[in-house]
Amino acid sequence: MQRAVIVMRAKDVDFEVTYINLRDKPGWFLKISPHGKVPVLQVDGEPLFESNAIAEYLDEAVEPRLHPVDPVKRARNRAWTDFVPTFAGALMGLYYGRTKENAEDRTKAARQRLNRLEEAIANERGNDGPYFNGPQLCLVDAAYAPFLQRFLIVEQWLQSGVLDDYPLVNAWAHALVESDVVTGSVPDNFMEEFEGNIRSMAPEIAARMDRKSA
Repeated sequence: MQRAVIVMRAKDVDFEVTYINLRDKPGWFLKISPHGKVPVLQVDGEPLFESNAIAEYLDEAVEPRLHPVDPVKRARNRAWTDFVPTFAGALMGLYYGRTKENAEDRTKAARQRLNRLEEAIANERGNDGPYFNGPQLCLVDAAYAPFLQRFLIVEQWLQSGVLDDYPLVNAWAHALVESDVVTGSVPDNFMEEFEGNIRSMAPEIAARMDRKSA
């Protein structure tokens, strides 16, 4: 959901968001979402689904284009967007389901993915950024922003320092969370809901949260 909102905010599109309870999905939503997943974008009564498809549609339908003009560069951007699930899984593994026993393995997996992304930024960008392609936000940024935003929130309790070894990713992540396009893409109760998820799914981090607030 957040990726689509980021893209629409970047393009200054007028839109309305209806949030649903994913633990109790309403019938009307299941009728328009073949996979039962968010997001779904309604365009003139026609539902579009899957984050990549929605982002690509928005980029083709509404100016300004967020994809590179060059077809090779555009294809490479799409390839790095396809890497998001692999990257996000490893990054979230640093806190969801983490225990003292598996922390080392999860950190190793996250570092492997971060290293690949660090190399990608160095090889693909060729400028000072601050975003994936340069000074303008692109679809790759919209795809990674939600996961980097959440990790930076958790890092205040986790304090892994893992991003310190990847200066390009670190600077990119901070540039994204400092953008109004990204910070305004979440609902008002985002922090409350996210902290609730951390408490229910990341007990080690929840204990650190409690110690810090004590």
